[in-house]
Amino acid sequence: MMGADSGPGAPAVPWRKVLYERQPFPDNYVDCRFLEELRRNIRVRQYRYWAVVRETGLIAQQVSCVAVFLTLWSYMEQGDLEPSLVLWVCLGCALLGYGLYEILGGACVRERTRLADLQSATIFLAFTFGFSPVLKTLTESVSTDTVYAMSAVMLLAHLVSFPYAQPSPPGSLSLNAALFGSVCLASRLPGALHTFTMLSCALLVFALWPCLLHRMRDKAEWSFPWAAVLVCLAGVGGLGSLWPEGALLLSLALLTLTLLCPLLLVLLQRHKDNIHGPWDEAEIREDLSRFLN
Repeated sequence: MMGADSGPGAPAVPWRKVLYERQPFPDNYVDCRFLEELRRNIRVRQYRYWAVVRETGLIAQQVSCVAVFLTLWSYMEQGDLEPSLVLWVCLGCALLGYGLYEILGGACVRERTRLADLQSATIFLAFTFGFSPVLKTLTESVSTDTVYAMSAVMLLAHLVSFPYAQPSPPGSLSLNAALFGSVCLASRLPGALHTFTMLSCALLVFALWPCLLHRMRDKAEWSFPWAAVLVCLAGVGGLGSLWPEGALLLSLALLTLTLLCPLLLVLLQRHKDNIHGPWDEAEIREDLSRFLN
């Protein structure tokens, strides 16, 4: 029975916290020293409100990136935006972003050469352009409602699975989900050039932009909030030009995400109560790497 080893019925032999010795105590017996090792909130992290707001900017801008991508697709689907113009803009943004990425990298050791980057981009563009007619007819036998539903689910999966803690490079699951949703949407555009343009935009928005944003957050911290704000404004403005009510909903969602959720986290953190003691699982703190060699 559990309790302290004091009182008239207490055993004469003192209890010891050992497993290899037989003792005249039940297996679940503890003495009065059991709670002396109780510790509360020893690993609780204290958050600052504006620091949390800054970190949630990454989530808000990623949601806005999806809104920007859907805006471009809608304008191209309606015929209000020429794919050649979008391609030239994407090319300019890609070159500008690549140059900025190199400048922010400074004297960092590169894992890839610039020639390797150029080869990868050329191969991707060549294969995408060559397979655009195939991708255009990929979902002809599927109803439009089903295609739109699959695209919505894939873009939602992209947002949920995106590695916000380490967005460079994007996680394979989130990137594949975004590209799959992009292929579904691109297959509903008028021509093969539209499909190629849409997939190029998807690569720029969902693969290359997170890498640049991560570099900006690491090397130029002052620029990260401004970049996130600009992307959010672009997402809200683009959606507002098509669906004002949707832009209002997006604005409310972004404000809730960046201002209200961090406030709730900071307030609820005060009520956190974690207890630690001898009942916790043992942790090996010794360096065991020498046993692996």
